Amino acid sequence: MPIYEFRCKKCKKVFESLILSPKEEKNVTCPKCGLKTTDKVMSVFADGKANCSSCASTSSSHS
Repeated sequence: MPIYEFRCKKCKKVFESLILSPKEEKNVTCPKCGLKTTDKVMSVFADGKANCSSCASTSSSHS
């Protein structure tokens, strides 16, 4: 599903929204202040590769 991250130009709230069509992107509303003055922001994504000792392993040891 295409979930995008947005930032409200007024209150600076960063939030996610599910966008299924270009028309929906124009109608994204800030959940904090209710305004439609938002910008799409670049967000990071998880690649499934953990680099810390406290993170769960993504590899399988089944042989």
